[in-house]
Amino acid sequence: MGRHSLPDAYGAGAADPRPRARRRTVAIATVLVLTVAAGTAVAVRGGLLSFGSSCRDDAVPLKIAASPDMAPALRAVAAHARAHNITSDGHCIAVTVTARESYKVADALRSGNKSDVQAWVPDSALWVTRLSGESNATRVTAAGSVASSPVGVAMVPSAAKSLGWPEKTYTWTELAGAALRDDRLRLGAADPVRSAAGLLALTQLNTAAATIKGGDTQVAAMAKTLSQRTSDSDSQVLDTLPRDSSGTEQGNPQRNQALILSEQSAFAYNSSAGGARLDLFYPKDGSPRLDYPFTLVDESRLNTDTSRAALRFLTLLGESDGQRILERYGFRTDDEKVSPALVTKAGGRAPQPFARAALDPTPAKAVDEALGTWTITVQSARITTVVDASASMAQPVPGTGQSRMDVTRASLLQALATFTSEDEIGLWKFSTRLDGDRDYRVLVPTERLGDRKGNGTQRDRLSAAFSSLSPVPNGATGLYDTTLAAYKAATSSYVKGKFNALVLLTDGVNQDPGSISRSALVTQLQKLTDPQRPVPLIAVAVGPDADKAEVQEIAKATGGSGQQVNDPTQIHSVILRAIVAAGSQNQG
Repeated sequence: MGRHSLPDAYGAGAADPRPRARRRTVAIATVLVLTVAAGTAVAVRGGLLSFGSSCRDDAVPLKIAASPDMAPALRAVAAHARAHNITSDGHCIAVTVTARESYKVADALRSGNKSDVQAWVPDSALWVTRLSGESNATRVTAAGSVASSPVGVAMVPSAAKSLGWPEKTYTWTELAGAALRDDRLRLGAADPVRSAAGLLALTQLNTAAATIKGGDTQVAAMAKTLSQRTSDSDSQVLDTLPRDSSGTEQGNPQRNQALILSEQSAFAYNSSAGGARLDLFYPKDGSPRLDYPFTLVDESRLNTDTSRAALRFLTLLGESDGQRILERYGFRTDDEKVSPALVTKAGGRAPQPFARAALDPTPAKAVDEALGTWTITVQSARITTVVDASASMAQPVPGTGQSRMDVTRASLLQALATFTSEDEIGLWKFSTRLDGDRDYRVLVPTERLGDRKGNGTQRDRLSAAFSSLSPVPNGATGLYDTTLAAYKAATSSYVKGKFNALVLLTDGVNQDPGSISRSALVTQLQKLTDPQRPVPLIAVAVGPDADKAEVQEIAKATGGSGQQVNDPTQIHSVILRAIVAAGSQNQG
């Protein structure tokens, strides 16, 4: 889990995933070419868009890393360019395409080391956006979308027939629910932390489930079931299908009958399966799409010839010859004119809604929440939550009619619903002198949510405790002593194999003059931290009175992170985002 790179906020500064804008891609490429050639007229006169009958000089080498599904198509376009002497400024373009998993390229670029490629075509803008938020990462510049492919659920024919394919249509939650109800319909996917297709589907499930009663619990159960049948990457997930139609293979519990899959992957499988085929469901509540952004890598180090050659190749992909090649490999090049032949070969058929318009880019918050749910569901978590109960928590949140504590309670209850019975969660509250000289009180010890005591479970006890949280009249903020005590408890009770963390929520700064100093607290936390038994502190400063710099310094000492939210309704998504980040750093 944490060993993977994490795709981040889809849509936040990313390219539009709907490549119906063939003209848009060419326009962007042209603008970038003119930018590269600023101050000259070479772009107009030098044959940038020429189809030369021969090449005047040595070819310009261009190395491209592409997702494994896209690489064969790009190689075919490169071969076409060579065969037809397509030039950039009179130079032929010697394009070399290497197939690399998108998450592996993102990992390499995140390190900031010099790349061996000049361009990159991942399967989704998710990866590009992730890198844009990393200060040390190699800079990447998305120049336009090459193609698209919707994500759906592909099934072996017997499984599809049992669900009424193609006449019957389903939502994402209905399809996932069918897999949960029927042991014979085993649903697999690529790991959403490594796969854009898996993450986009999981986010869609998460978003859809949030609209129904008990949806948070349902999506956690779906994620748990799906996590038991994930493959490391999109390239491997197809290997989990039955190898033939024999009863032995079809009934093998290690084989999946259904997969979360892109249309292009289903197309490629059906084109080479030698008689075997998949049927494809297009969920009626919309299919997220892979958008294949063409991305320049470390553009500032590219010379003019290389930059212009890369963008010439991009314009070729948007022209009729390039688009015909992409379509031949199962990619969509215009979402408003979907090829029935492509859909049929991918396993789709009316009345499945294959021509439905692409979903809007998935909001960053939705992706964060889906990844957070996945992280804590797959690995199981042991998290102690420490909540500020000082008097300032009674202050109103503008525009809500609620206090900071009211909104914090609601966020904690929302977060609780995303955990499974295997997770261990506890609750402390703090102010000043809540228990003798101690600034804190343990309300619910950190134990497994499914454990029963008396008439209820740990989940029941926590739900009641969260609901009863209230500010202490005239209570100040005993932040430092509480943090140290809670961190000592969390590290001493570390459970191997789980995601261990301490989550602390405060709306103020330390107000206990007799407590440990901040510098002494940081020193003590650093001494308690053990890389072999990581327990990151996730500290959330709530509201304008909290000191973000303070919580960041304290949390950093443990390998955790300090966050700030002025709107307490954001607490849930911020905690999940921080869990994902901590899992990535500490579970490697």
